[in-house]
Amino acid sequence: MRSLLVLTAALIAPLALAACGDASTPAADEAPKAPPPPALTDAEKAALLAALPAPYDAGDLENGRRAFARCRSCHTITPNGPHMAGPNLYGVFGRQAGSDPKYSYSHAVRNAGFAWDAEKLDHWLQNPKSFLPGNKMTFAGLRDATDRRDVIAFLKVETGYRAEP
Repeated sequence: MRSLLVLTAALIAPLALAACGDASTPAADEAPKAPPPPALTDAEKAALLAALPAPYDAGDLENGRRAFARCRSCHTITPNGPHMAGPNLYGVFGRQAGSDPKYSYSHAVRNAGFAWDAEKLDHWLQNPKSFLPGNKMTFAGLRDATDRRDVIAFLKVETGYRAEP
């Protein structure tokens, strides 16, 4: 009887594992994701900040990180990061509003007709509902202009922004 159980387990185990699939192999319709870039050093962040156009070159990255903490419950900022209640913001600068096919944007954002830049993000962060009526973002906004400047500088440094040559 014990031999029968061992034999049965030996036959079933490979089938069960095969049914699970190999999580490291992407599905046929999914392109393999590039590995994330290495984390920036403080010196690299300072250099990127200094290269930003005014007024963002005077931004306080630590204050921007703290102010962005209010956004983290809905947004991620890492390469290939997941969408949450809001879309992943990595690479947001220069991206057409509402263009990520893997996120369900509101009709207002999908049809906004602009690419994100610092000026548009500043207006959005000040009051998302009045900047683009009909969007689904529930955040009331950042009233303080310094906080908005610092969040934008923080996002430019942390989300892969590269200035046009």
